[in-house]
Amino acid sequence: MPRIAGIDVPEKKKILFAMQYIHGIGAKFAKDILAQAEVNPDLRAGQVDEQALARINAIIDAGFLVEGALRRQVSQNIQRLKDIRAYRGERHRKGLPVRGQRTRSNSRTRKGKRKTVAGKKGVKG
Repeated sequence: MPRIAGIDVPEKKKILFAMQYIHGIGAKFAKDILAQAEVNPDLRAGQVDEQALARINAIIDAGFLVEGALRRQVSQNIQRLKDIRAYRGERHRKGLPVRGQRTRSNSRTRKGKRKTVAGKKGVKG
């Protein structure tokens, strides 16, 4: 398996799509990196020679935040929001949607499995 930025990428996929297995590299960045490294995006990852892989790795190391460093930066950003008691930080802390989505009817992904509240219905004041 070819290694790009320290990550094994699938060798049977085209290099354009194989690079997207790296956290922090999407379709646009993969296309830009391949153009800069002068690698044909239609080649399979297993067919790319060592020199081209070295050029790709050098470009990623020089200008992109990927994998562990990116995950660490994102978690530090969230921690900073929590520390300064920002609204977004409070939403992260409570496990609720952060970007203004409604919570009355949806947001099960963030809130988790339903918790039944005893005696909520049928109580009339």
